[in-house]
Amino acid sequence: MTRLVVETNDNWTKKKIAGAIHTETDLLRKAVQRTQSKLQEFENKYGKFDRDSLYGKVDDMELVEWEGELETLKRLKTNLKSLEEITFEYK
Repeated sequence: MTRLVVETNDNWTKKKIAGAIHTETDLLRKAVQRTQSKLQEFENKYGKFDRDSLYGKVDDMELVEWEGELETLKRLKTNLKSLEEITFEYK
């Protein structure tokens, strides 16, 4: 968990900082949804990802793209979790 300490008496600044993080979490949630949708398309077409069973049956570039989407989803979820765990402390 991350604790963000903001030392200011300016309410506008407090709102802007919280708003910026909120905006970023919204963007990450949308990116997660888009990536999950792309992965669902692959799974609908080929079934669950299993490189060994798909080798030779699926175009190599599609496999690379699929793996890239899996990695992207993992990274997006990690970043989203990090931002969602931020607690604010104002002084």
